[in-house]
Amino acid sequence: MKGLILDATWEPKADYKVSDWEKETGKAITGNSIWRHPKLEVREKPDPKIKPDQILLEVQACGVCGSDMHFYETDDQDYILYPGLTKFPSILGHELSGRVVETGSEVTDLKVGDIVTVEEMIWCGHCTPCRNGYPNHCTHLEEIGFTIDGAFANYLAIGAKFAWKIDSIAERFGSEAKAFEVAAMTEPTCVSYNAMFERAGGFRPGHYVSIFGTGPIGLAAVGLAEAAGAGMIVAFEVSAERREIAKKLGADHVYDPREVSPHEVMMELSKGEGFNFHVEAAGAPHLTVPEMVKSLAINGKIVQIGRAAKDVPLYLETFQVRRAQFFGAQGHSGHETFPNVIRMVASGRLDLSPMITARYELDKTVEAIAKATERKDGKIMVFPNGMLNGH
Repeated sequence: MKGLILDATWEPKADYKVSDWEKETGKAITGNSIWRHPKLEVREKPDPKIKPDQILLEVQACGVCGSDMHFYETDDQDYILYPGLTKFPSILGHELSGRVVETGSEVTDLKVGDIVTVEEMIWCGHCTPCRNGYPNHCTHLEEIGFTIDGAFANYLAIGAKFAWKIDSIAERFGSEAKAFEVAAMTEPTCVSYNAMFERAGGFRPGHYVSIFGTGPIGLAAVGLAEAAGAGMIVAFEVSAERREIAKKLGADHVYDPREVSPHEVMMELSKGEGFNFHVEAAGAPHLTVPEMVKSLAINGKIVQIGRAAKDVPLYLETFQVRRAQFFGAQGHSGHETFPNVIRMVASGRLDLSPMITARYELDKTVEAIAKATERKDGKIMVFPNGMLNGH
């Protein structure tokens, strides 16, 4: 089969202390401090072989994520920009849908022909965090497209317990082809859902919500805030194209943060009361969080989704006098997140299809990621086994 493989050189930065665990596993905890000279190339690789508890998927659609861009882009020393857990070489791609073409001997709840989307975080189920109900913080975590082979490929072998059926989405749209590309956005939408409703506890219908950064994660947050009954949604985004998509998904006001003072805008719109719920999806917390802190409503919340290796100054007095809270969020697994997002899409209450702005075949995946670095598109979709009907 073909796959988009990322090769990189293990070359820790001079000031980075490599842990014994990193040496033993070959995984980098802080990717941009270890992996240098990345090279992305679509090339042949043997078809994956499944284990008894796995399924083999023929991948139908896979979205380009911000993390894929951060593998492609490098700093001034040619280290990848992505700051998280990584191990290379690996096939990239983790926002996917596909059709089951083979099942392992222990798999009983899926059959050949089923259409599914899957989790990206491969949690073990046995370590203390998993047993305590925190699969996103699994001690033995693997991540498809980060530490093990992902879905910018013809086929993907994955544990059956990570797959979720998408028949209801196909019924909603009346088309498997449409369902595949919409369902491929389940994973990033679940990242926003987990952050907003599981980690930060959500907001009351009628609350004012701000979203900083309207890449795919931020756009999903806009759609979720609209579906959850936000009284006002304000988005801040530097890309004019993405600002327009945010409007289509439910944002009441959109601004270029370089042209306004975000906290002043929010205080004016809220008549001095501040915003109740702030979502950081820009990956620039050193710029965005100070604006959020200055516009916190009483009992306001900030949730951090964007990834950035940055220290952020916080004026904690504001959190005390405003009875405010800051939440960190990672991942998308557990807590009914996947089935709930699928239900929202199937019900028609959440339609993120306007987010898809470009489509590519597998051989053009490097071009797709390069286009994503322009940060103008909503979601760029790759079809590893040929373009679906209608595209």
